[in-house]
Amino acid sequence: MRKNSGRYGINMKRWCREHESAVSALLAAGGETRQALEDHLEKIRWLQHERLVHLIVTVMTVMAELLAVWLTLTMPELAPFSAAVVLLLAVLLGFYFYHYFFLENAVQRWYKLAERMMESPHVREKETERK
Repeated sequence: MRKNSGRYGINMKRWCREHESAVSALLAAGGETRQALEDHLEKIRWLQHERLVHLIVTVMTVMAELLAVWLTLTMPELAPFSAAVVLLLAVLLGFYFYHYFFLENAVQRWYKLAERMMESPHVREKETERK
């Protein structure tokens, strides 16, 4: 692990990429997938939580953006200040949308990986033993 890698949080793209690579390698090698599936489903829950938090923050930022636009249009005396806020929030929203869609697409890819893991012979053997 890199020095100070956790100082500002984790690199979400790298974390997702490394996890997807590990799961894909496991599936390609035909390795034991029962425990890996449980770990993968737990990470999906984490990613879904992250996605929910970002959705809430994005919606609140959109509401603030709309308020700033409304202030710019209805109160000319505040126009210079509110126009700057509109611009700042628009840039921020661009980054939020980008990251939210990254999270959404990652979760969708991980669902497909989970399906592949569930179809593996190791997991099917476990299900057969339970019946």
